[in-house]
Amino acid sequence: MSLIATLRVLVWLFAAAGVCLPAFALAGAQEEEVLSASVQAMLQREVSDEAAPKLAFATQQEADVWLSEMSQRLSRRIPDKATRETLLNTVHYEATRAGLDPHLVLALIEVESGFRKYAVSNVGARGYMQVMPFWTRAIGTREHNLFHQRTNLRYGCTILRHYLDLEKGNLYRALGRYNGSLGKPDYPNLVNAAWHKHWTNPLRTASSLVGQSG
Repeated sequence: MSLIATLRVLVWLFAAAGVCLPAFALAGAQEEEVLSASVQAMLQREVSDEAAPKLAFATQQEADVWLSEMSQRLSRRIPDKATRETLLNTVHYEATRAGLDPHLVLALIEVESGFRKYAVSNVGARGYMQVMPFWTRAIGTREHNLFHQRTNLRYGCTILRHYLDLEKGNLYRALGRYNGSLGKPDYPNLVNAAWHKHWTNPLRTASSLVGQSG
């Protein structure tokens, strides 16, 4: 059994026994990279966006159906309705804005932090999407707080989009880069499993991972 799988079994056993664990996440060791001036400028523009998040659907009815269903799925992890609906609205906006499937982003959050806003990994990754602090220096400002919901999701979606572009659409490899485990199957498989088990689109069938080979 892999290290990630072993750790997740231990977390499940502690939870089943009613043992409370700290807000600690099982993130990988994503490394800081040298960005070209053009890529850095583009990413800086993306994370500086301050537009108000909103659901982007063809009709209000579709938006209502989606939010109601996804809120129900998230209720066991986030009991407060207002809190989870705010999170879902922000996830949908930031993912759509970055050209990502919001359901994929929800699966990534489940694997990265278990929907814990203040989760911290053993390598210092922070928040819902486990963003490494070096990104605020590389493409943001010191004032950007990675525990702030909107900021964390904006960074996470921007970074995943960057890796997806870098890997020419190969989501398997992009997820590996995001987690700092490029070429290893554990993390992409965990995200894919969470996506199809918990976060399929209630309005249509979610897409499968593409590029399953390393």
